[in-house]
Amino acid sequence: MVHKANVLVTGRPGCGKSTLVNRFIEEARQKGVSVGGISTPDFRFDTGRRRGFLIRDVSSGAEQTMAAVDFSSPVKVGRYGVNLQAVQDIGVTAIDQAIRSVDLVVIDEIGKMELAVPEFSRSVIDALDSPKPVLGTLGMKLKGPFVTFVKNRDDVTILILTPENRTRVYEQICTRFGL
Repeated sequence: MVHKANVLVTGRPGCGKSTLVNRFIEEARQKGVSVGGISTPDFRFDTGRRRGFLIRDVSSGAEQTMAAVDFSSPVKVGRYGVNLQAVQDIGVTAIDQAIRSVDLVVIDEIGKMELAVPEFSRSVIDALDSPKPVLGTLGMKLKGPFVTFVKNRDDVTILILTPENRTRVYEQICTRFGL
């Protein structure tokens, strides 16, 4: 059984946050730990340029397009139109379901796109307040009252990931969760 901990990994884009979380998910599953929550992988044009992001339920594999350069939306983050309904349908639902039914809640990522849906913020707080361990990623430059509140919680550990400290941070996470 994993130990209760709330660990959020932050770092520059491309430093390996999602890769680290995915590695941890696989290790946890190999040790019999059930995992739920969300991941937000990108998808690309044939040219290799990023086209957008999916939002995926880690447990069921259900996914929708969360944001894309060609998605029309009243909410834009950079060049991406945000699909607020996808964040609600997949993101909020997956986190809430994970709190009720799995051993470990994963929230990859807490970012501007996801936080455009107020219910997402509520689900993040519910997860952190729950007896379930939470591993998440947090946009490094993300600001605002919600982010400040989360970062300043006594029960949240923030780990800064760099290409140079990946192995050490991964080991810290394994130790915190007792894996």
